[in-house]
Parts: sequence; structure tokens; C-alpha cells
Amino acid sequence: MSLSRVIAAHRAMGTRFELILYGERERYLQGVAEEVFTEISRLDAKLSYYNDTSDINDLNLHAAERMVQVDPPLYQLLEQAQQWSAKTGGAFDITVASLLHCWGFVGGMGKMPSPEQIEMARECVGMHHVHLYPDLYGVEFDQEGVRIDLGSIGKGYAIDCAAELLRDYEITSALLHGGTSSVYAIGSPPDADTWRIALQKPFVEADGEHIAYISLKDNSLSVSAPRNKGFEYNGKRYGHVLDARTGYPVPDHLLAATVCESALVGDVCSTALLTRGVEWLNTFVSLVPNGQGLFAHYGSDGEICLQESPLPDEQNRVFELIREQGSRETSSK
Repeated sequence: MSLSRVIAAHRAMGTRFELILYGERERYLQGVAEEVFTEISRLDAKLSYYNDTSDINDLNLHAAERMVQVDPPLYQLLEQAQQWSAKTGGAFDITVASLLHCWGFVGGMGKMPSPEQIEMARECVGMHHVHLYPDLYGVEFDQEGVRIDLGSIGKGYAIDCAAELLRDYEITSALLHGGTSSVYAIGSPPDADTWRIALQKPFVEADGEHIAYISLKDNSLSVSAPRNKGFEYNGKRYGHVLDARTGYPVPDHLLAATVCESALVGDVCSTALLTRGVEWLNTFVSLVPNGQGLFAHYGSDGEICLQESPLPDEQNRVFELIREQGSRETSSK
């Protein structure tokens, strides 16, 4: 018996979500897709930095004045963000909003601020400004101007929630992505052992130019890259991915990709890897033992260098690097 396939799309969180489902009953799959997108829209309305009525906006408006109580799922998400900020040495930080405003990346393509403006914005950045009260599910900021933006993990969190919902509906073959930067695979397609994802070459718009293929099955792919938003100033390009520790955009790092069991963890770690650089690959696999990472950067000769994380003997490598002129591969030891 051949399986039905349903492909559905939905716009939320400032991007396009796409869902591929396989199963025996097409109408059932269509109903499941509608439920998944309803849940993603609900989370978008709850977590969006740009929604005046969202829970996050309520926090940003009032948490510096008084403790704000939030519901348990949001509290647990903030708790995870705090824990991962510590694990990444501050490379992942949800309080980076004031810096995004300073650099003109909120609603714009960016602008060059003065060093004084950057230092002023940095005073409001850091998870040490966010105080969590587990007994009350309370959140409080210790300074005016502190703002939370969950943009770096919102899609991953929503995809994890959607994957849980898909499993509740007994879906065994599905692929969900949000803007191609966060992808989750359940099972495999009927005609293959894994879902095969192409990773586009940085700063190339044309289709067909890729640096790797990734095999996914019951895990996620997260990609962080400054290619989509940025500006040039005095001959240098500045991307929208900011290092909360310095207040400046990350250096000339092209791309970081991670494969993890959780899309949220993948989003955190791809952001941290892009920020911390290739040396963080070893730390990443120590924090996420079943994870795999790929880092792309320019070498001293101008070629694109691809470096993968170290891999235990019992794991199969999920990245298949594409060898071509103008790029080279190295490996972590």
C-alpha cells in the first residue's frame, strides 16, 4: 500500500514553515498539519518580541519594575536559556535585544553605531540581569533597559513542540523546517533510510551551490549564518549575529551547523559555535554527546575551510562534505 504525502506551508515567527507528512490517510495528515501550524502560531503570539500583547513584551515592559509571573512552559524556557548562557560562556544570550537595536537590526538591515552607543547598550546585556524565582514562576530584571528577545531559540522551541505534537498524532515520517535554518526529522521518508538535507554555500543565492549534505532521522539541524542580514561600512561587512560578550557582530565566520536531538539545543549551539569559533567544536560535543557540528570560515588564502566536530567511533557521521575547488576540509582531533 502506497503512502499519502501532504506538503503544507505556514507563515509565522517572521519566516516560512514547511511540513512534509507521510501516512495512510491524506485527510488525516491535512488535519494534523493544521494542528501543528495552529500550535506554532500560538507560540509565535506568546513569544514574539514584535507582538505588543505577547508574554515576552509584557516581561520587557514590567520586569524591571516588579516581579512578573509567567506560565510554567515560558518559565522553563527562560530557565533553559539561562542555563545555556552559562554553558556557552555568554555566547548565547537572550538579552541581546538592546544591542540589536543599537546596531539597527530591529526592523532594518543595520547601521554603524559609535563605540559609546555600543557600551551603553552593553550595560543592559547579560543573563545576570535576569532573576528567576522557581517557586513563583517569577521573572525580574535588575535594571531598566534590559529586554529579552527569544528570536535565537524561538523557532527551535516551536519545532520541538510541533515534533512532540506530531508524535502524539502517531506520525512516523515527517520533516518540518522553519526558514530552512531549523529543521526537524521524524523517522525517514518511505523511499530512504534518512531525510537528506542540502546545506547551501554561504553568501551564494543561486540554488545548487552547496557545501554539504546532512542525513537526519529523529533529530534536528540548526544553521546560524550572518548571510541574510547585514551592511557594509568602510569596506567591511557586518552581519546581524552579535556577540553579547563584546557588543560587536561575530568575526568573519561564514556558517555554523549543528545536529542535535532537540531543535532548541541545536539553535543554541549553532549560535554559540558561530560566535565562539572553530575551537568551540570540542566543547560542543562535550555538552551534547550525541551532537555533531560543522564550522565554515575563510582560511588565510581566502578559501572556505570546513571543519567537523570530533566523532566517537560508534557514531555515524551525518555531514557529507562536498569537495570542490576553492574549499578545503579539516577535522577536529
